[in-house]
Parts: sequence; C-alpha cells; structure tokens
Amino acid sequence: MDVDVESEAMLEEKFIEQLKGMGYEFIKIKNEEELNANFKIQLEKINKKELNGTSITDEEFDRILTYLDSGSIFDRADKLRDEYTIKRDGEMSVSIKFLNQKDWCKNIFQVSNQITMVGSHTNRYDVTLLINGLPLVQVELKRRSMDIKQAFNQVKRYMKTSYDRLFKYIQIFVISNGNETKYFANGRPSKLKI
Repeated sequence: MDVDVESEAMLEEKFIEQLKGMGYEFIKIKNEEELNANFKIQLEKINKKELNGTSITDEEFDRILTYLDSGSIFDRADKLRDEYTIKRDGEMSVSIKFLNQKDWCKNIFQVSNQITMVGSHTNRYDVTLLINGLPLVQVELKRRSMDIKQAFNQVKRYMKTSYDRLFKYIQIFVISNGNETKYFANGRPSKLKI
C-alpha cells in the first residue's frame, strides 16, 4: 500500500500495535460507563494494600468521582499527585492514590480507541492512553494527506463540547497525520495554538 494514502484507521491500528509492543494493555472501552468501570478496577489494583484487598463500594466510588469532578484544569493536575481519603464503613480512613509517583513503572498503562462521549455533542476519540484507568493522553489522527490543523481544530471542538468528567484529566494532546506530529499540554481552548 502506498504510505501517502494510508487511512486514519490504519494509522490508528499501527499506533496501537506499537504501544502494545511497549507494554500497554489494549482495552476496549465504548463509553463513559465503561471508562468509569475500568477506572474503579485499576484504582482497586493500585490501592490493593491500602484497601486490604477489599473492593471500593459504589458509594465510595461515587465520592471519589465527585471529588475528581471539580476544579480547573490546573487543580485537576494537582489532584493526580494527591491522595483522597475515604472513610470506610465501620473502618478507619483510607488514603487512595491515583498515581504511583515513587515507582512510576508500577502504574497500569492501557490504551483504548474510539471511546464515545456525549456532551453537547457526541464525539468519538481516536486513541486514548490511560494510566491507572485515568485518560491522561489523547491522540487525534488524520490520514496522511490531511492537514494536521484539522486534528488540532477537532481537539479544540472536543474541549468545548464533550471532554467531561474523567476526560478533563487529559494532560497532553498529540495530533498527527503520520507525516507530521505535534503535542501540547491541556489548557483553555481559546489559548491553544500550534
């Protein structure tokens, strides 16, 4: 196949295969409900010792999501490094961490694609990199013949119309058409430029 006509889907597939080769686990996540369910599973895994091997209850998880669903982009970046204390039923308080900063390689690295989120519009995101179940890197791809600016404009539109809840934790955006690749930190859509 002529590499100049490589489709977006082919770029996406190659990129995911490359990430899997680097140790990322591929996980199929279709929507926000499945994203939250995966996040809960990963949170329990990385906090297994603190939780004494017990599951996070639905009520506890709702409190964690409520805690995470507040603040600016910058506040959320701070929350990633913090711990959240939950009072367990009939037990002492437990501090839940979101990232393992001391032993970063003990974090759980996953990749998913085509997650559909519903905001003021319904959007499907190309490739999402998750750490401990949190979507922290978003990759938007375009076929090789398209201008990379289209992927950039798409990210800005997603920021306004559907990046919500856990997707507000995205730290880095990557845009690529296979020939040209750029990345940028999350910020206010009106301030972003490439």
